[in-house]
Amino acid sequence: MNKISAVNDFVVKFANVNGSGSASANELFARSILRMGVPVSPRNIFPSNIQGLPTWYEVRVSEAGWLGRRGGCDMMVAMNPQTWDADVKEIEPGGYLFYDSTRPLPASKFRDDIHVIGMPLTQITNEAYSDVRQRQLFKNIIYVGALSALLDMDAGEIAQLIGEQYRGKEALLKPNVHALQMGRDYALAQLDCAGMGLKVRRADNVGNRIFIEGNNATALGCVYGGATVCAWYPITPSSSVAEAFQKHCSKFRVDPNTGKNRYAIVQAEDELASIGMVIGAGWNGARAFTATSGPGISLMTEFIGLAYFAEIPATLINVQRGGPSTGMPTRTQQSDILSCATASNGDTKHPLLFPEDPRECFEFAATALDLADRLQTPIFLMTDLDIGMNQRLCEPLAWDDSRRMDRGKVMTAEELEAGKNFGRYLDVDGDGIPYRTYPGTHAKRGAFFTRGTTKDRYARYSEEGPVYVDNMERLARKWETAKDLVPQPIVKRAARPTKFGVLYFGSTSPAMAEALDALEKQNQHVDAMRLRAFPFPKAVMDFVAEHDTVFVVEQNRDGQLRNLLINEGNLDSAKIVPVLHYDGTPITARFIVSAIGARLSMSNVAPLRKVAQ
Repeated sequence: MNKISAVNDFVVKFANVNGSGSASANELFARSILRMGVPVSPRNIFPSNIQGLPTWYEVRVSEAGWLGRRGGCDMMVAMNPQTWDADVKEIEPGGYLFYDSTRPLPASKFRDDIHVIGMPLTQITNEAYSDVRQRQLFKNIIYVGALSALLDMDAGEIAQLIGEQYRGKEALLKPNVHALQMGRDYALAQLDCAGMGLKVRRADNVGNRIFIEGNNATALGCVYGGATVCAWYPITPSSSVAEAFQKHCSKFRVDPNTGKNRYAIVQAEDELASIGMVIGAGWNGARAFTATSGPGISLMTEFIGLAYFAEIPATLINVQRGGPSTGMPTRTQQSDILSCATASNGDTKHPLLFPEDPRECFEFAATALDLADRLQTPIFLMTDLDIGMNQRLCEPLAWDDSRRMDRGKVMTAEELEAGKNFGRYLDVDGDGIPYRTYPGTHAKRGAFFTRGTTKDRYARYSEEGPVYVDNMERLARKWETAKDLVPQPIVKRAARPTKFGVLYFGSTSPAMAEALDALEKQNQHVDAMRLRAFPFPKAVMDFVAEHDTVFVVEQNRDGQLRNLLINEGNLDSAKIVPVLHYDGTPITARFIVSAIGARLSMSNVAPLRKVAQ
């Protein structure tokens, strides 16, 4: 029988039951490999209920640094009888099945083309512990200890991590270390560790990168970006943004002299109330945001339209999940693109920012707050569950201490007193952005009232057609201005001239990086552009024009970004080819290579683009 043999390049998947306490043990496993200098990319696949349903934790080990989901697994740690058949089926031929062999299973439950490693975990824990909860929790640590022996991991790193987790809590520290060693000793004595083809070897390929969840990084970006108000309503998978914001504010937003909080965090009665609070705070001059997901956006659309038409800053962090309706609350998609880009009735358009990892979540959160003030409009930060709720390896969060908040066009009391012409919706320089004033700036002058109805340049109510058209055309000019202000796209040219291009965005990035490398090795060359924002800068349409065929890779059914591209650029739909993945799991490099590679293989036409000198 073939045996998968790999060093620092494999996938281990844990199949557990939600609520069993396995999550911390599985993360301990992933972090231990990271401490050995080997990049890992873990993904927690969990149900939307609290306890009892299946949950999985997938750890990709890749010394080469690939952080996207690969697909398939080389070793299954099968701890859930309910999902046994599906879990065993997922193992690659020649791979490994690690399971609790306390109760014998019939031969029909196994496969002839995989290697089975049984360990009586329940028996071991029952003999060592009498407390039911201890048996459940320490069983997880015991199998981590066994895996450390099978994979030749450094047990010292695991013990050190346990020590850090339970520092000062000796009552918890010693039993966890003991359980770890118990599992390791059993494996070394009773299992064929030497025959295991998967191994972890110490490397030095992590560098100074950090391990952080996207939601946590987003919250910290809001703090650095000057946000002082968060109004939200709990919804998976965005709730931890507000929770992390509160944690960071308690450290950075408390007056050192008085001890008073310099922030407001309100859990509203629903999403509609939360966005109303954000808009009210933004109108009053505060930097405010809400964190939500697709169903929350649906409820907010009327208020979003008010903020667009009255031109009030607001930042909305949308951690996308599977839809429509309640959809798949704990699965990932990029399926809110159209609903956010055009949220509300009438002719509305909203800027969207697409971060690729936690580092950009941090950066773009602050950028979104700046853009909301600068453009006086709602800004959407479009993350998703894959980025938001998983630990990601990324470059350290960076901040320029000389950076100052961009508050946009705000007229001061002195300017108003001097008689400077103020029209709340007056375009004085052609960029479509008017001046605003904070309420109470001047006793008699400035803006004191705003409305969602039509109005003229001086905010006077009007239903005259030409006045309405004038206002809408100014908003269109502001949209054009936004194209130069949003984060610009990033291009990666192929090694050889090519007539093929690919556009992608957000959490697709790590899988795309690996796919491009694989395609190059197959002598299939594709220029790539990572979109980082909507409206699309001019460079995006130029990129499309350079190529005969452009693939658009996205994680939704309807090709939502592709539709925006065709509509905004008046493009020929035949040359814009959708590559769509939407089963709720993160897209894989294998999927992208298969979809694009098949199309490339059909074409033998010589490339038209010349290499730039």
